[in-house]
Amino acid sequence: MNFTNKKLQEFNEYIKYRKVAIIGLGVSNLPLLDYLYENKANVTIFDERNIDEIPKEVLDKMTQYNFGFYFGNNSLENLKGFNIIFRSPSCLPTRPELQEEEKNGAIVTTEIEMLMKMAPCKIIGVTGSDGKTTTTSLINSILQKANYNTFLGGNIGTPLFTKLKDIKPDDIIVLELSSFQLMGMEISPNIAVITNITPNHLNIHKDYNEYIDAKKNIFKYQDENGIVVLNYDNEITRKLAKDAKSKVIFFSSNEKLENGFIVDENVIKECEDKIRKHILSSKDVLLRGKHNYENIATALAATNTLVDTDIAVQAIKEFKPVEHRLEFIKEIDGVKWYNDSVSSSPTRTIAGLYSFDEDIVLIAGGYDKNLDYKPIAKPILEKVKSLILLGQTSGKIFDAVKEESERQNKNIDIYICENLEETANLAKKVSRKGEVVLFSPASASFDMFKNFADRGNKFKNIVNSL
Repeated sequence: MNFTNKKLQEFNEYIKYRKVAIIGLGVSNLPLLDYLYENKANVTIFDERNIDEIPKEVLDKMTQYNFGFYFGNNSLENLKGFNIIFRSPSCLPTRPELQEEEKNGAIVTTEIEMLMKMAPCKIIGVTGSDGKTTTTSLINSILQKANYNTFLGGNIGTPLFTKLKDIKPDDIIVLELSSFQLMGMEISPNIAVITNITPNHLNIHKDYNEYIDAKKNIFKYQDENGIVVLNYDNEITRKLAKDAKSKVIFFSSNEKLENGFIVDENVIKECEDKIRKHILSSKDVLLRGKHNYENIATALAATNTLVDTDIAVQAIKEFKPVEHRLEFIKEIDGVKWYNDSVSSSPTRTIAGLYSFDEDIVLIAGGYDKNLDYKPIAKPILEKVKSLILLGQTSGKIFDAVKEESERQNKNIDIYICENLEETANLAKKVSRKGEVVLFSPASASFDMFKNFADRGNKFKNIVNSL
């Protein structure tokens, strides 16, 4: 059956010859260059980087397309008189220049919001402070096992707006959504998931409430036909249930819920009217750690109305850990090395620590997002034999652990290094057979690396050369 996306057709007609601004030449906006040129939009590009920091192939394309541009710290001073503005997720909608243009009638949006507004099919969206990527990937794998044609996007996969012409009503879009993507959004997916909410990105958001409010947008615009999956164990997400107009499904690893999905002594169960049905045991999956069993329960809750449980279980059993998430690298002299570079906050690293029974040599530290490191001190003293620190947050982590160790009268070896190579060499020296070396920074990567993937790949390369 031939399908024509009329909303997309109308949008393409609307942007023809109109003034369109693109703010930020990041991953999500780059595909828009070709798309807007093909649809005859009058495009101007804004980026706070200097022109010599923009890739040559991007500059060549802008020249070829005769796009206007403003680069540098003050580039947004020239944001005036536009019909539609595509902001990058890192350019928050609270920027005064955007608000002024909106007052003057401009549509301020993002690639992902326009995708959701024009998608002809069901959308599943996942957000949270931790576990987003694994949960999103699990959901996608379960749907594909059930023979759905899926489009994976958002924070992972490919920007999907330019793929809209290929998306059909029977397909399913699966999105990982950050607080920056959700902020200002005025549409919610059909099925929404919040894995948890803990302090994060407080170096960018005005305050914690702004961060929480951004996350809430994932279900704020649902109606009674929608579904929102929430973490019962997280106080903030549990309380959000009262704001939902849609059906709420809880998951938990601490409570035996009457309805929902639970992790009960490493067994994932479905609960319905106090009857608890065994779905699968943690020993049957490749993922390790309580937080990953929670991710499995979450993915089952999100796909419950779409996929038969037996098919979902097959997909979960075959699912391999996502790169940079408790990723096993290799074994050296009886010591197993793991890359958990995605752990950019204390809560993520705490979850990683509790995924192992072995003694741990922990490598942590990185860019400072203004987070509190006191909560990580007790888990480190409980699980870690040797702590190796680097980066901007090394002092914060050191102080938190020292304070707790004095309180408990319990000491562990703590080292501070200058770079990643030094940490790996030291970890090899101090680790013993049967132990685990865990690279889980509890901090962002931007003090030394492009992003967490760059950081994780460099660590893997160093370990593989030891």
